[in-house]
Amino acid sequence: MSLIGSIIGGGIIGALARFFMKGKQNMGMLITIIIGMASAALADWLLMKVGVTNGFLQFVGAIVVAVVLISAYLGITNKK
Repeated sequence: MSLIGSIIGGGIIGALARFFMKGKQNMGMLITIIIGMASAALADWLLMKVGVTNGFLQFVGAIVVAVVLISAYLGITNKK
């Protein structure tokens, strides 16, 4: 995937993860894109180890991983 595609995909995944989370997340667009990109890569790797190659399940897995990473980020930085 190209860099532009990764940025766009990370932005979509990060935005959807923030949408599904309860409450307001005090974080910027750049960190949302970075967390979205990291969660897509991590979910892809984890699901590949399990043997899942379905694109939709990888997308949903990336959103779930992004929710976890955003929660960890907010917990580490003490942002409410």
